[in-house]
Amino acid sequence: MSRAEGQRERTESLAHRVPDLAALELLLAVARLGSLGAAAREVGITQPAASSRLRSMERQLGVALVDRSPRGSRLTDAGALVTDWARRVVEAAAAFDAGARALRDRRDSRLRVAASMTIAEYLLPGWLLALHAERPDTAVSLLAGNSAKVAELLLAGEADLGFVEGLDVPTGLDSTVIAHDRLIVVTAPGHPWARRRRPLTAAELASTPLILRERGSGTRQVLDAALGGLARPLIELSSTTAVKASAVSGAGPSVLSELAVGEELSLRRLVSIPVEGVPLRRALRAVWPTGHRPTGPARELLSLTRA
Repeated sequence: MSRAEGQRERTESLAHRVPDLAALELLLAVARLGSLGAAAREVGITQPAASSRLRSMERQLGVALVDRSPRGSRLTDAGALVTDWARRVVEAAAAFDAGARALRDRRDSRLRVAASMTIAEYLLPGWLLALHAERPDTAVSLLAGNSAKVAELLLAGEADLGFVEGLDVPTGLDSTVIAHDRLIVVTAPGHPWARRRRPLTAAELASTPLILRERGSGTRQVLDAALGGLARPLIELSSTTAVKASAVSGAGPSVLSELAVGEELSLRRLVSIPVEGVPLRRALRAVWPTGHRPTGPARELLSLTRA
């Protein structure tokens, strides 16, 4: 071998110098069956394709591997040696495949979802039921919190997929919009706003103490941005259900997702108060750590949100 050839071999990657698994499996089949035609049938290719693959491997290695005759195919001395090496490579590849499959099985056996309150309470139950129908063996855990908490869980590796309701995607996360939602002002029927004949103005809403979710929630973020600031909350609560119950009790007005108050509005336990000039529509997003697009059950759940 010339010095140039030696240098070229040292700089080429193994992928260019070592036959691929398909070629090695064919060689092992020829060694075991003594026939190129039988080996081709075993690996699921035509005999001409098997001959071409074998010739290509011989050119790559620079040695003859098989003597072909009307009586069958017999390994050369070099072929017998290469076959022994090939057997070890294929066994190692099989072990690699089994390990990767075990990793996938472990990943697919559980799904950790983090979601902000409105999505967790009013949308996720239906999605998770649909996922269970398709993956009954996947154990799902749901962590509910505000949008800031969802981001924290994802970035700490404590959740596989998240759902948030805020205006912006938290730093360090990628996202896709899965739906849209509208916030509405609601009060109990006995509140003075329920008897108004004209819509609230943005200034009136901004200056009124409201029953609100805590800072960090998507609802609070959207409302604050839409009004350019809020009065000090009348009550500050950490769940949509608690805010809604307080509004129903007559404690004061609130702003809640349309998803959360459908039943209360239809039963007249709450009344929707029109507001003019205030954009309260928001995007609902699925989120995950940047560069780590969902796989396995997380990818399947993501697809169900768009069904």
